Amino acid sequence: MSGLRGPDSSQDARLLDDHAVFPETVDVNIRQLDPIPAPRYFLKELPLTDEMSDLVLTSRQEIRDVLHGRDDRLLAIVGPCSIHDPKAAHEYAEKLAAVKRELEDRLVIVMRVYFEKPRTTIGWKGLINDPDLDGQFNIRKGMWLARKVLTDVLSLGLPAATEWLDPITPQYICDLISWGAIGARNTESQVHRELASGMSMPIGFKNATDGSIKPAADSCFAAAFEHHFLSINLDGRVISAETKGNPDCHLVLRGSSHGPNCDAASVAQALVDLKGSKASGPSEHGLIIDAAHGNCGKNEVREAEVVEDVAARIASGEQGILGIMMESFLKAGNQKPAPLSQLEYGKSITDACVPWERTDQLLHTLADAVTARRNLTK
Repeated sequence: MSGLRGPDSSQDARLLDDHAVFPETVDVNIRQLDPIPAPRYFLKELPLTDEMSDLVLTSRQEIRDVLHGRDDRLLAIVGPCSIHDPKAAHEYAEKLAAVKRELEDRLVIVMRVYFEKPRTTIGWKGLINDPDLDGQFNIRKGMWLARKVLTDVLSLGLPAATEWLDPITPQYICDLISWGAIGARNTESQVHRELASGMSMPIGFKNATDGSIKPAADSCFAAAFEHHFLSINLDGRVISAETKGNPDCHLVLRGSSHGPNCDAASVAQALVDLKGSKASGPSEHGLIIDAAHGNCGKNEVREAEVVEDVAARIASGEQGILGIMMESFLKAGNQKPAPLSQLEYGKSITDACVPWERTDQLLHTLADAVTARRNLTK
């Protein structure tokens, strides 16, 4: 066994010799391999300014305080289902930033800025994967655009939230993110539990697609511990990462294929299930409700009704609802993906979204609900 010694750094160059590769046994189903610059290149091209860094750090702490019951404001994660048009995203962010400033005494508003879309089968996978919506998959351009959109959003004083899907992507944009999600399809994934354990921001695990809470609760528990796994560093070099564990993981109720789970009874049962699980931290205080997806049947009119119902329950004193997620864009509904020049401006190309005017109303309704809840405790 003593001869089974791994290579040290002095051997790396020799081991990278092309002659060590056996092409007849690898890349059988690969058509092309296009190099992408290391994360450090993009971080230098589109750097995080001191003001942006302060915003990210401050907003992360505000979110933690809400999740751990130290801040009685409501976390509101609001924005398009997915980003496909940087110009429209910027216009939306300008509007949301103004509302954030107006309501920041009652709401912690974070913009939903999603670049990767998990697909049940096939379909457009998001701005990073196919930024031109033409099937050319210019991932280098997509990664640059993702950072550009995020820096634009932050420059307006607005924190950003995203879903972590590909385990390599975070090294390119995680410095710009204040809250992250692990979606329903990946909530049981060991890779994503490991990833969450090392992320620098709070992470919300969504209930599984069948509605079960246990996988997400188990993920919150597992991600709080240290893990060791393969990753890359800012120079694009493969590394072994050792994490500390993330104490800020929490449950997001997003409905399921069987129907909604955002009603008072479902929330109460989820809180009981969380208390009976091994999860701790934010799970001891409550959860977040995603008004979209299975909770509204992907119907934007119903989604707005869900938000109104949740607001009414908060106003009446219901406990355990720490935040809400809403899919919202400039215009109502959605449209099929197509090259940008063929699309209606400001309308989603994935799930249907609540239009801006209605979103503005709903955010004020949520803020009023927080005021009412505070008055109950006076």
